[in-house]
Amino acid sequence: MKKVVLTIVCFISVCLLSYAQEIEEPDFTGEVLVVKDGESLGILEKNTVKVKTKAGASVYLTGIGSVKSRITVEGCCAKRVLKSSDDFKFVIKAVDNNTDPIAVISIFKFDEKKNERRAEVSSASTFGGGSSNNLNYVEFSAKKYGTSSYLITLNEKQAGQYGITVKNPNALDEKNLIVSSFAIEN
Repeated sequence: MKKVVLTIVCFISVCLLSYAQEIEEPDFTGEVLVVKDGESLGILEKNTVKVKTKAGASVYLTGIGSVKSRITVEGCCAKRVLKSSDDFKFVIKAVDNNTDPIAVISIFKFDEKKNERRAEVSSASTFGGGSSNNLNYVEFSAKKYGTSSYLITLNEKQAGQYGITVKNPNALDEKNLIVSSFAIEN
C-alpha cells in the first residue's frame, strides 16, 4: 500500500513540475507574455512612446508656473483586457533573471484621455523645485522563470490602463522606450 501511495505522489509531482514549465519564455528581451489559469494568452502589444513636455500658460506670460513631462501612447485603450477577478500573471523576458526584478521591470498605471494614454514622468515648478520618476507604479511580486525571465504577479488589480517597461541594465543608453500595454476591468 505504501508503494502505491508513493508511486501516485511521485506521478503527481512529475505532472505538476512539467505543467509549471509548460509555458515557454517569450522570444525577445522586453516581451511580456500573459498567463491565465496556466495557459498562455499571448504577447502583450508593444508601443513606442512619445515624450511630451508641456508648460502652463503662466510660464510663458509671467515666467512663473510649472512644466510637466509625460510619456504618451496613442489610442484610448489597450487591446488586451483582463478581468480583475481573473488569476493572471505575466512572464517577462529580461536580459537575465539574476537582477532584482524591481530594478529592471516597471509596471505603472496610465491616465486615460480621449485619444491617448499618458503617464507623468517628471515635473518642475518655478518655486517648488522639480521631481522626477513620477510614474504611478504598481507593486508586484516576482519569481525567476526559465533561464532569463520573471513570473510577475500584481499585488492589486484595480481597473484601468497599464504599461510595462523592461530596462536592460547592461546597456549604456536605451534608444527607444517600449511599453507593453494592457487594461484591467472589473
